[in-house]
Amino acid sequence: MTKAFDEIAAGLEEAIGHAQGKPTPTTLHQPHIPDVKAIRRRLGMNQESFCAAFGISLGTLRHWEQGRRQPRGAARVLLQLIERNPKAVLETLQD
Repeated sequence: MTKAFDEIAAGLEEAIGHAQGKPTPTTLHQPHIPDVKAIRRRLGMNQESFCAAFGISLGTLRHWEQGRRQPRGAARVLLQLIERNPKAVLETLQD
């Protein structure tokens, strides 16, 4: 019980310090942003066939590839799956 109390107390002290503007230890998580153009080229697909195969609009793909936007949320997850195992994704989408 003492260990749990100590951890809670330490967390509370850290939260109070943060609220007072004091620096607190943090961990910054940078999610992997897939290189969409590299993925598409590695699969040997043009933009139109990639979009048709994976249900992505052509305009969105072009924005990603030209760096005007970055994939977010479910799109980022889908692209990571395509990057790691495109065959499984294609098989799943064909059902």
